[in-house]
Amino acid sequence: MNIIDFDTHIGQQKPNSLLRGEACPFCDREHLTDIIAEEDGIILLKNKYNVMVGADQFVLIEGRECQTDMPDYPKEKMHRLIAFGLQHWQKLLHCGRYEEVIFFKNFGPLSGGTIRHPHMQLVGFPKLDTTSLWVPEFFTGPRIAEKNGVTMTVSQNPRVGFWEINLQADLPLRNEQTDTLADFIQISVDYFMHHFGRKCQSYNIFFYHEGDRRILVKTVPRYATSPLYIGYGIRFRPTNLFEAGEEIKRLSFKK
Repeated sequence: MNIIDFDTHIGQQKPNSLLRGEACPFCDREHLTDIIAEEDGIILLKNKYNVMVGADQFVLIEGRECQTDMPDYPKEKMHRLIAFGLQHWQKLLHCGRYEEVIFFKNFGPLSGGTIRHPHMQLVGFPKLDTTSLWVPEFFTGPRIAEKNGVTMTVSQNPRVGFWEINLQADLPLRNEQTDTLADFIQISVDYFMHHFGRKCQSYNIFFYHEGDRRILVKTVPRYATSPLYIGYGIRFRPTNLFEAGEEIKRLSFKK
């Protein structure tokens, strides 16, 4: 079990452009500090509001535009973004300072985030119980597509409940694999935000690694979380699991 102290004093200072309509700090690029790397408008920097005690938090700003997101990106930008994120995730994983580095994205009012501007986050933990972060069963399910060694499935054993889309690719990644991974992430997000049966305004993307063997990615549409999961850890599997996979095939993998 991992319990991390959350610095509530720092948390109270964090801006919130999602729920409170405050000014977006990521649009004010002239005043960004502690920038680590930048490429074609994508910026990696230290998080100004490091609320996780003992951990190092980083923000990956996806671009200059605020009112946009992954489904709208040209393929070239999506490819650059995922390649940039994976490169710096791997650098942090192998820098020797952290036992684990998590890489994820919040988007929308129910995602757990506070800023509308598209961004991802990396958090380096000097000490963490990595065995409780994920289990292989979370990534099993009916196959939707496979290309360049990247596999897309619908989760038969969802981590939280209902529909979750999984991606897997063996390491080391070739350039075409990274591009395919980016394409599949974009397809997953576009499906949940624009074609899903239930109106969706929020989602998460979670990146995992199995040592140096493979990378796994899970995209999760976010709604109010089931009380049965919060209180008892009971997860739900949708009865139309296969239908969702077939719909993604029809929408995104037409010949």
